[in-house]
Amino acid sequence: MTSSSSRPASTASGSGTGYRHELYPYRGRDEFVEGTMGFIREALDEGEAVVVAVPHDKASLLRAEIPDDGAVRYVDTTPTAHHPGRLIGAWQEWIEEYVSQGRPVRGIGESPWEEARSQAEVEELRYHEWLLNKAFAHSPAWWLLCPYDTAGERATLESMTRCHPEIRADGRTTSCPDYSPHAAFDFAALTGPCDPYEEFSYVPGSLPALREKITACAERLGLSGRRLRELHLAATEVATNSIRHGGGEGVLRTWSEERRLICEFRDAGYIEDPLAGRSRPTGTQLGGRGLWLVHQLCDLVEIRSTPQTGTTIRLHTELPG
Repeated sequence: MTSSSSRPASTASGSGTGYRHELYPYRGRDEFVEGTMGFIREALDEGEAVVVAVPHDKASLLRAEIPDDGAVRYVDTTPTAHHPGRLIGAWQEWIEEYVSQGRPVRGIGESPWEEARSQAEVEELRYHEWLLNKAFAHSPAWWLLCPYDTAGERATLESMTRCHPEIRADGRTTSCPDYSPHAAFDFAALTGPCDPYEEFSYVPGSLPALREKITACAERLGLSGRRLRELHLAATEVATNSIRHGGGEGVLRTWSEERRLICEFRDAGYIEDPLAGRSRPTGTQLGGRGLWLVHQLCDLVEIRSTPQTGTTIRLHTELPG
């Protein structure tokens, strides 16, 4: 990978330059520590704060060099590790304190690729990396470094370079030629449902029957209690949106896959904003809370929407045992 513009990473500052999103491919723990520690020390030299959101074992390596203090903050990513749809909202919260103080801030965020329990999680993590550029395009200036272990191979390096405007190698930051902010993201299309699956068409007035269908499927798989009630709430929200904004009707499909109950909703509507549901709604915001709630209630949410094909939303709920 080459670029006509390159600069030593140590001369670049996150202060006043807008949002920067940089990929750091590495192999092994030594390279991880070398690259991320260099990034942290650059920030401290520039008087900037750093939020480090990486898996627990990686955080331990960095804490041994630089402990938590007012300038470097380590956050526990465990609650969001398997919920890619919640990560943008989490980053907004993690950096809010520094941004509100007008203090330049950097972040180190490594997606939990090795913890992903299914290909669907891998694809949503990759989609999240691309959506970060849209989410923070007009935010106060900050700089996010994304370490990526090339030994893991859960997502290809080529697919990661498409998500990041910049890349770091050998202590230098260069523009990433594979990235285009205006290109449509080529994340994987959803696979077909697993057989056997059940199908139910819903229209206004049929939401009670829809919930009964979900209950019957869930109880056969051992899902009940609080988790079933949460799934009912999420499913009602999605189906209601189908009826209101998707042509007045939709189709529900249910099946089990990789120890999860999956409820898929299809309709003719189009969700124009790919960030819908990924940011915590403000206290004065009108609308936009429904999909955010769905992301909080389900173990994974997949949304695919185009003007040509309409909208497909899949809700994943882990099964007991």
